[in-house]
Amino acid sequence: MRETRTTAHGLREAIRLSGYYPDLVADAVESALDNEPVLSYLVHHEATFDPAMEVRRHITVLVLSSARLLVCHTDEHPPSDTVTQPHASTTTEVVGLSRIQSVQVMRVVPEPASYVPGTLPTEVVLTIGWGTVSHLDLEPASCGDESCEADHGYTGSMAADDLSLRMSQAADGPEGVRQLLAFAKALSEATARLGG
Repeated sequence: MRETRTTAHGLREAIRLSGYYPDLVADAVESALDNEPVLSYLVHHEATFDPAMEVRRHITVLVLSSARLLVCHTDEHPPSDTVTQPHASTTTEVVGLSRIQSVQVMRVVPEPASYVPGTLPTEVVLTIGWGTVSHLDLEPASCGDESCEADHGYTGSMAADDLSLRMSQAADGPEGVRQLLAFAKALSEATARLGG
């Protein structure tokens, strides 16, 4: 996708249409982009639940430029003992495309035996890893002998998981799933061009 003014305008419009503090979110994204051309973007607005079972809103904005991936998260917070007014926190992270180690796309397709090529998945999970956050899953190792009581230490696996974003047709509509797939494709192509 070539950058056009339409793409940058589309990003601003998608942020506005999310209805979630659009001026705050757009300002954070634009200041982190610093006038870089927008190649692709994704805006995902979701509700989250805190331990008190209160609904909180969260928005994630992903922006792909020719050299960087911008990740912007904005959360809202209720008044607390230390902050007496409702407030929002916005975090932006800019990652050089050369640092991206993996772009993983998981698609969920019902009734795979009757799958027709081109059918839209019911949900998609995009996971991007650039080495900042890794998950380590450990379990006790064994030798295969059920009667063995020796300590064989631990075995496990480590996976990069800096960002994971899920969208489904049920929650985000078919267009949301299409947009996530399009963004994942653009990011994969951009990192492939850099040898990632």
